[in-house]
Amino acid sequence: MPQLGLLHGRAWAVLFGQLRRPPGAVCIRAVHSHSQVAEAALATQLKPHQEKSNFIIKTPKGTRDLSPQQMVVREKILDMVVSCFKRHGAKGLDTPAFELKEMLTEKYGEDSGLIYDLKDQGGELLSLRYDLTVPFARYLAMNKVKKMKRYHVGKVWRRESPTIAQGRYREFCQCDFDIAGQFDPMIPDAECLKIVCEILSGLQLGDFLIKMSWKDVRHEMVAKKGLAAEVADRIGDYVQCHGGVSLVKQMFQDPRLSQNKQALEGLGDLKLLFEYLTLFGIAEKISFDLSLARGLDYYTGVIYEAVLLQTPAHAEEELLNVGSVAAGGRYDGLVGMFDPKGHNVPCVGLSIGVERIFSIVEQRMKTFGEKIRTTETQVFVATPQKNFLQERLKLIAELWDAGIKAELMYKNNPKLLTQLHYCENMGIPLVVIIGEQELKEGVIKLRSVASREEVAITRENLVAEIQKRLSES
Repeated sequence: MPQLGLLHGRAWAVLFGQLRRPPGAVCIRAVHSHSQVAEAALATQLKPHQEKSNFIIKTPKGTRDLSPQQMVVREKILDMVVSCFKRHGAKGLDTPAFELKEMLTEKYGEDSGLIYDLKDQGGELLSLRYDLTVPFARYLAMNKVKKMKRYHVGKVWRRESPTIAQGRYREFCQCDFDIAGQFDPMIPDAECLKIVCEILSGLQLGDFLIKMSWKDVRHEMVAKKGLAAEVADRIGDYVQCHGGVSLVKQMFQDPRLSQNKQALEGLGDLKLLFEYLTLFGIAEKISFDLSLARGLDYYTGVIYEAVLLQTPAHAEEELLNVGSVAAGGRYDGLVGMFDPKGHNVPCVGLSIGVERIFSIVEQRMKTFGEKIRTTETQVFVATPQKNFLQERLKLIAELWDAGIKAELMYKNNPKLLTQLHYCENMGIPLVVIIGEQELKEGVIKLRSVASREEVAITRENLVAEIQKRLSES
């Protein structure tokens, strides 16, 4: 039977579980968990290996830890991305980190070999998710959802050769936005491109361009619109020469195209898309690329990817070639692959390359030596005297209960200078100081770390004064 201290488990049950306590009271029970036994066993197993000279503590290939400084940067990027998704009306969604293997197979073409398979632990063959798109399609089919605008932020895993310097990993975070449902042509597609522009502009990474695959546009025109291949190639000549928004005007001025009924029908969606992009004010950011090819089997329509132009945002920056920083496209047939009756739900979406963007931002911060606050602490509770721990604990509890982010030093008798230095190093803006004199007068000293000015505030007005100062900063 597990024991805690000198008391048997049953004795602790008597002391903690069977004592009378008032209604609504919370009982926190101390328990010796089985995990502690497991940890001890693991330590025993590791010990012989740790004694070997060749034992190296490291993360697996293609993965990494993120320090507190890095987490601050990452969270700011994610907050900006997610706030844009929400601004466009997306709902949050999460799916399991692993799926049934059969759900993922035959969805990624040649890339299927990069899927991580898991050992059979209970009668099901499982694989770690390769992306967030296929699980989303499975969710739609399983729950018979016909319309949904969703975002999803989560980790995915790919068994490829990582290039850490370029933001490529085996385990990485994806940020996806997708619109599922039957809608009028090109409206959801245009909104996805608008979202990419908003996010990349907001992150201030420098100039960028969104490239659309001409190969996929040509395929749609020939296979779905019935356009003659030679007419489609004529359009391709314009794409190669002009790209972007100007190609629409040029093509409609060409008599060989404007007098061809099939060509006009084939160009209809393309014209419509650029009309919407012009209304959104982003048409000049879109260009066609003859070399861009479909990477995953489930794409059925136009695909696109956003690349940073090879000019840094600041002259002091070194160029970092990370490839595309966002990508997406239309996949109208993926949901039907999961539906027993093959019912399709048209979908279009995008994925933001968070890891690659993070690499760029991280390098920029190193270049300019930017200092990062790793905490959001607003107030530090300090004392200049000994034996004031109880008063500091009471005071910090008042601040926490008022929703103020506060810290104190975990020492009975810390030196005041040490406490003030800590505030300066951590970037904490305010310090509240309590001592014998303040206690006697019923006041608290409020100190600005930046200006070092101190004022005496009555205890009952302290929270209001702190909140006022924080709102002004």
